Amino acid sequence: MIIDAARELAEEEGWDAVTTRRLAEKVEYSQPVLYSHFKGKDAIVRAVAVQGAGELARQLRKARAIRGRSRLRAAAETYLEFARDRPALYDAMFVQQVDIPFGTPEAPQELADAFGELLAAVEPVAGDRDPETLTEVFWSALHGIATLTHGKRLRPDHHEARLDLVLGALSLAQQEDRP
Repeated sequence: MIIDAARELAEEEGWDAVTTRRLAEKVEYSQPVLYSHFKGKDAIVRAVAVQGAGELARQLRKARAIRGRSRLRAAAETYLEFARDRPALYDAMFVQQVDIPFGTPEAPQELADAFGELLAAVEPVAGDRDPETLTEVFWSALHGIATLTHGKRLRPDHHEARLDLVLGALSLAQQEDRP
């Protein structure tokens, strides 16, 4: 309930509006009761981020099953739609400073699952390249597009062209690596 309330408040007013006092009021708990569940706002943002990674993994898995699109395009479109439709959640996951060990064995399973879904989309075009590194590059490109789009720093009418270039670059590089 606390996590849902934090997400709702962040989507409505931004993460600066999420305070333990406001959350306590929203969920009708006293602040000491709220602190018995979470040490503070950072712990709440972390919990939101982990929960969001699980949601992203499920959406990417579902998109991978859809026929008619390449896995890579399905993953890219799903990732960017997720970022667009849930800006505060995306912010908690990938922009806010959170104490989550990304890219390590200690990472929460939800993060590993989301990365695994991106990896599954990238593997078919990896060729001789390291699929995990290629997935990190793919993820970085998508994150850049998502963040710059959210900040209204990209031309809105060029979204498909940008996506085509990213996907083409990953696939083209694989073809160039072949003897």
